[in-house]
Amino acid sequence: MIRAPADLEALRAGGKQALARALTALETTAGETGLPDPATLALLDTAWADPTGRVIGLTGPPGVGKSTLTDALLQRFRGEGLRVGVIAVDPSSLITGGALLGDRTRIRTDPEGEATFVRSFAARDRLGGLSDQAFAAAVLMRAVHDRVIVESVGIGQSEADIGLVADTLVLCVQPGSGDSLQFMKAGIMELPDVVAVTKADTGSAARRARADVEGAIGLFERRSQWSVPVVPVSAVTGEGLDDLVAAVDAHGAYMGEADRLAERRDRQALDWMRDGVRQRFGAYGSKRMNSLSLEPDASAPFRALAEIIARIMPGPDPKQSR
Repeated sequence: MIRAPADLEALRAGGKQALARALTALETTAGETGLPDPATLALLDTAWADPTGRVIGLTGPPGVGKSTLTDALLQRFRGEGLRVGVIAVDPSSLITGGALLGDRTRIRTDPEGEATFVRSFAARDRLGGLSDQAFAAAVLMRAVHDRVIVESVGIGQSEADIGLVADTLVLCVQPGSGDSLQFMKAGIMELPDVVAVTKADTGSAARRARADVEGAIGLFERRSQWSVPVVPVSAVTGEGLDDLVAAVDAHGAYMGEADRLAERRDRQALDWMRDGVRQRFGAYGSKRMNSLSLEPDASAPFRALAEIIARIMPGPDPKQSR
């Protein structure tokens, strides 16, 4: 059995090999609760409490160019001397349940370099595109990298899961697709912090898409003071890439003010735990949480979820033990 590093210090000192072991432990040591072993849970909670980097989520429909944009951002961040991790959430194989690895093939990395790390995760049965393992992986990777890019599976109107982990959520829209109308229907325009209109080299089509998206954003009343920028970008030609990075960095600076980032991450932890209970037990789990007065602990979400699941899970039938 592959075990995770003993603690966060060992994870950071062990480089890519230690991180790879930790991520493998996430997927292979899950017990009856669907969560990893206690030692890995403790490592996850330590990593949760001591992040060093920011998480950038990329979402949008299939074919919009998320993987190509992920690669362009990766190369840009590496050019700035930053350590970069990438989580590519791929569709699940119907045979093995594993990731099909389609997105990862478009991302260029140096296998020998310690400053980049790319890992694929299967979406499994998550309609929102982000499995429990991918959420935990993002927590580990933001504790050892300066930037973590999470590329969702890209299923169109069910993209809310990526909001559970992204510090800055980038919604990708492509020209001429009619996506802006679909987003208005789905209400997805309430989610992004930045919108990237991909394939900006298409000219007038990209300009129309930008105008459509800006109109769609204006239909929703946002609760924050942040004004969502709409940035045309071409990952192939590099057009607009500087503007996109500047928009992402500006949002990062905004989130760093007045404890906004800490508050967002606390909400993410609470939402992730409640969602974990619903995924395992449905409406019954939510009712049991209320009846038992189980309050999730955002400071140690992985241990807290394990404890909540243990409280909710039915015990052995006394009649069968006689």
